[in-house]
Amino acid sequence: MTAKELRTMYVNFFKERGHAEIPSASLLPENDPTVLFTIAGMHPLMPYLLGEKHPAGKRLTDVQKCVRTVDIDEVGDDMHLTFFEMLGNWSLGDYFKEESIAMSYDFLTNYLHIPPERLAVTVFEGDETEPADLEAERIWMAQGLKQEQVYRYGREENWWGPAGQTGPCGPDTEIFYDMGKPKCGPGCGPACKCGKYVEIWNNVFMQYNKTADGKFEVLKQKNVDTGMGMERVLTIFNGKTNVYDTELFLPVMTRLNEFLEEAGRQMPIRERRIVCEHIRAISFILVDPRKITPSNTEQGYIVRRLIRRVIRLLKQAELGSAHLCQLAEITIGQYEETYPELGESHGFILEQLQKEYVLFSKTLDEGLKKAGRYLENVGKSGVLDGELAFKLYDTYGFPIEFTVELAQERGVEVDMEGFHARFREHQEKSRQGAAGKFAGGLADHSEQTARLHTATHLLNGALRAVLGEEVSQRGSNITAQRLRFDFSFGRKVTGEELAQVEKIVNEAIEKKIDVVLEEMTPREAYAAGAIGVFSEKYGERVKVYTIPGYSKEICGGPHAQNTGELGSFRILKEEASSAGVRRIKAVIGN
Repeated sequence: MTAKELRTMYVNFFKERGHAEIPSASLLPENDPTVLFTIAGMHPLMPYLLGEKHPAGKRLTDVQKCVRTVDIDEVGDDMHLTFFEMLGNWSLGDYFKEESIAMSYDFLTNYLHIPPERLAVTVFEGDETEPADLEAERIWMAQGLKQEQVYRYGREENWWGPAGQTGPCGPDTEIFYDMGKPKCGPGCGPACKCGKYVEIWNNVFMQYNKTADGKFEVLKQKNVDTGMGMERVLTIFNGKTNVYDTELFLPVMTRLNEFLEEAGRQMPIRERRIVCEHIRAISFILVDPRKITPSNTEQGYIVRRLIRRVIRLLKQAELGSAHLCQLAEITIGQYEETYPELGESHGFILEQLQKEYVLFSKTLDEGLKKAGRYLENVGKSGVLDGELAFKLYDTYGFPIEFTVELAQERGVEVDMEGFHARFREHQEKSRQGAAGKFAGGLADHSEQTARLHTATHLLNGALRAVLGEEVSQRGSNITAQRLRFDFSFGRKVTGEELAQVEKIVNEAIEKKIDVVLEEMTPREAYAAGAIGVFSEKYGERVKVYTIPGYSKEICGGPHAQNTGELGSFRILKEEASSAGVRRIKAVIGN
């Protein structure tokens, strides 16, 4: 089975069962300061999981592009990826556990023809707060699974949410494929990391609301959110043991092997996998509609980190920018039929890779000089401090193996224990940061953020009125305290222009205008004068929020009901964000 066939089979399966297909959202979450990238299919749907009405209805399905930075250091093993496609289906207050589990089992066994005996599932075992999810266990057994295929685990493994201190939450049931390896010990099960079990699907049952006093109330709108890893399922269906032996990576891996053979160089298999995986992730991030480019902050920092990791590995093998661009072209060619934006931005991808290659080559040279000084000053101990070895890794992108080679050339040892201790600390901080970002992002849909969201619409309209209609939104980021709005513009906005923009927004607030919500087709929306960031990515019906006389935008919400709720509007700062993009930070208040 090809990736295209799997995507089509999955979406059609759920469409036949009453689900509306929705398009993949941007890799950059809209109006969310707490995550760098869209990391799950549920992320763009949180307003609807929290109760807003979705234009497409109560049953949805899609193929969502995702990036998870927490897995960067795991890339190179059999299954972990930074960029991946998540197959998802949702029930927004419609069906619940019985139908969700039955559909999942039906798809896996009757459509993918996975033998039932190769499946294992996990359910919530219960604790002092909430009971065990015996209902999910019973439903799985009714499908035909045996008792020994059903495992019970605690909150860490089988409970989702709430995203913040309060909000929707509930048990989940995770579905695993048994790779056929022997058990590593008596306690081996799906939670074990030995590789016997690979998670392929997760069904989250949002059935409770956690209140501020710690109580769990049954939700009026119970939701189902599921996510299946496309690459993992493709690997398993085709009888492979790792994602790199599938059609998704074989072409680029084959070409890389040819380059290495031509150069007479070797590269460890894990590093070859990293090169191929990162090039795919880089390509998708660069072509996102929100125009991310390599930089030293936020998403730009991540894409720069990925590019530089690839460059370093290629340079070690004496491969240059031409090789890098050729590998990217193979990836683009593989995906452009499914994701046309890759072909449309082909030149932009190659341009960014070439720029980074030149820039990083200088940094790498500086790193070699710094490493030389460190090694010259080790003193009588003859050992390079682990903290310095980690600094070479973190600042200059030197893998520990590279540093060890440099040290050996000078007869110096490396404090590996110190390095690994510092590295583990770094990984833990990264994981905690990623977990915290995900949690916060799904939690903050308060009245204040809804008002700030409305303020971004007024700001967008005011900027277009003052600076011209060529101004377009490039991104927005909202916390409960302030808004941040990125827009295309080629120069610094003057103080007089900012004052005029601020005046227009406050004028709209003073008029206390009702915010009008309508649902229509994208064509009807544009005919009515609405603007939107990602026109080609909308579904069959969209929400249009209108503030008469000031703004009309396609948007998912949430919003204030009246502009008067905003109180007032004040611009704090205007600055450059990246080439051709400006950034405004602003606040509202009474």
